[in-house]
Amino acid sequence: MSTYNTSELRREDSLHHLHPFTDTKELNEQGCRIITKADGIYIYDADGHKILDAMAGLWCVNIGYGRQELIDAATTQMQELPYYNNFFKTAHPPAIKLAKKLTELAPDHINHVFFTGSGSESNDTVVRMVRRYWQLQGKPEKTVIIGRQNGYHGSTVAGASLGGMAPMHQQGGPMLPDIEHIAQPYWFGEGREMDPQEFGLLAASSLEKKIQQLGVERVAAFIAEPVQGAGGVIIPPASYWPEIQRICDKYGILLIADEVICGFGRLGQWFGSQHFNIKPDLMPIAKGLSSGYLPIGGVLVGDRVADLLIDEGGEFYHGFTYSGHPSCAAVALRNIELLEQEQVLEHVRDVAAPYFAERWAELASHPLVGEARSLGLLGALELVADKVTLSRFEPGIGGLCRDICFETGIVMRSVGETMVVSPPLVITKEEIDQLIGLARASLDATAQRLGIAL
Repeated sequence: MSTYNTSELRREDSLHHLHPFTDTKELNEQGCRIITKADGIYIYDADGHKILDAMAGLWCVNIGYGRQELIDAATTQMQELPYYNNFFKTAHPPAIKLAKKLTELAPDHINHVFFTGSGSESNDTVVRMVRRYWQLQGKPEKTVIIGRQNGYHGSTVAGASLGGMAPMHQQGGPMLPDIEHIAQPYWFGEGREMDPQEFGLLAASSLEKKIQQLGVERVAAFIAEPVQGAGGVIIPPASYWPEIQRICDKYGILLIADEVICGFGRLGQWFGSQHFNIKPDLMPIAKGLSSGYLPIGGVLVGDRVADLLIDEGGEFYHGFTYSGHPSCAAVALRNIELLEQEQVLEHVRDVAAPYFAERWAELASHPLVGEARSLGLLGALELVADKVTLSRFEPGIGGLCRDICFETGIVMRSVGETMVVSPPLVITKEEIDQLIGLARASLDATAQRLGIAL
């Protein structure tokens, strides 16, 4: 095991490294945490601390850390063909085989994939495909894509535009034109005075109202995550997605399900769309596609879009240097094989998710928790100052709890005053018990720091 001069690494980091989604001045004053090793569901920092990674990296290490099979897949491919592109009438076996496999896993009406390097690039691709589709239909005025407030679709200009996160829009200057946003199905935060199913229908109805407001002749598509991830693991009421599907069908607009987080087993099925029984025309993918071992993404393209692009579109002026990168594609294909061979999705659906839901719900009794919700292997805790009124803390308590989690030995993410988790899909019942114990200890320590009696 390598040894590191932690203080020197922190010094060099502060001098040269700009971190994503970070207040760099604040980080440099505190010093970053340096992660040096990982195995199973655990990461280790440069000082040797063992930390349970309840976020699977960034929602992505589905198969767990330290899988030699994926290392071997990358090594073998790099020895044979480390890189070549898919431009200029060329292809290579890993991209071809991965495309075939992905379309076998996808719903029957999806038979093509366009490869990218990340989820953000996948959503950039979606914008290009949607607008080209309607252009080929002879309706170039159908350019408006409707997303959701507090949705997240990446941090490129197109991805940030599709997403509805105000802080990103405020920093980014003018976003892409013809992107609109509607209400999110956030029952705890925005509708708990209503029956959840009534609220789900109300949230979905905002799509129809927006279409009518803008004019269907202008609206091209609706994009949303099956479960909002970075927005705070917002699980829509059961009534929500059937109504969204009905509205999209009624007006003939494209439905885009952003599967970057939910895809590849997070909800116990290959795609979150299958859990909610919807029929998307486009499905951006990334993260769990390779379990984060190498960067790769893509867009699964439904037949009505793909057939028109192929038959009438001519050359599609879009792509990336690393679209279908052979080494990344080989790792992604082997990752999918392992998920199948080890019946990881069945483990999530039949063992891990039900047990996680049972144990996670126990945290609702904690003095700081107003709601504990979960679906599949996604979980959220709403931090509240008063369990009766469910009034919120002042901003910053989520960040405090997140930092305390690291001190306790667990990674949980804070989204405002909501704590979220997304552990590796291979997590066992015993490890779920550890996760719950560490989460409760972190909540206790946060309460003590705030002077709240337990």
